[in-house]
Amino acid sequence: MIFLLLVDKIYEIIHMLEKLAVNAKVNMVYIETILKIIGIAYIAEFAAQITKDAGQGALASKIELAGKIMILAMAIPILTVLIETIIKLIPS
Repeated sequence: MIFLLLVDKIYEIIHMLEKLAVNAKVNMVYIETILKIIGIAYIAEFAAQITKDAGQGALASKIELAGKIMILAMAIPILTVLIETIIKLIPS
């Protein structure tokens, strides 16, 4: 129920980030990936809190670990581009 009340605010934030990315000439793929990573983090945290409330602390820690691994996997392309950019800036 709370999430449904916040949908409009979430849409405004996403729309603002998209406008900033267009103005900064940032590839939208990176913004989409970052938003997906943020979504995974929130969902994993929410699921972990629910399982902790149900008395399943061990399962909650596994959910948190799975969320972190998914985030790392999604972040690899962004990290690769970042490292390649830094390498290009370093004089040979």
